[in-house]
Amino acid sequence: METSATPSTTAGHLPSPDSSAPPAPGVVGRAGPAGAAGPCDLVTVPARQGLEAVDILRRAAAPAVGPVLHDGACDTLGFLVPPGTADAWDMPGSACTQTSGRGLRIPPESPVTGSGWLLPPGDDAGAVTDPAVLREALGEAARLIEAADNCR
Repeated sequence: METSATPSTTAGHLPSPDSSAPPAPGVVGRAGPAGAAGPCDLVTVPARQGLEAVDILRRAAAPAVGPVLHDGACDTLGFLVPPGTADAWDMPGSACTQTSGRGLRIPPESPVTGSGWLLPPGDDAGAVTDPAVLREALGEAARLIEAADNCR
């Protein structure tokens, strides 16, 4: 997935909750009229881990996952999170793209060239994913993947 912003963190290993900084505080963005939501940052993860995290989030008691992008090759997933999340995002194996105040907005069509919506913005006007909840789901997904890989 390519965007014009710069990722604040990249790493080649799986996330672990104990090696991550807490997410930046912030209000989860809600869309306004005509589906135009407030600005967002974008957390990208490998597709396998992202799909596990989506399953984990969707099984949660409360709706915890907002719009999710996939790249054309389905190598990565991108979770839309509140603006400012990238300032404190330090989760190995993922990257959080800052919007530098310009703000990626949630349009009905994919905002990133060569990508599409895995989970499109909904009628609730596309609440973005809470970064603390996403961090927990990504950590759980990494542990599940590691356990599955060790059983082979």
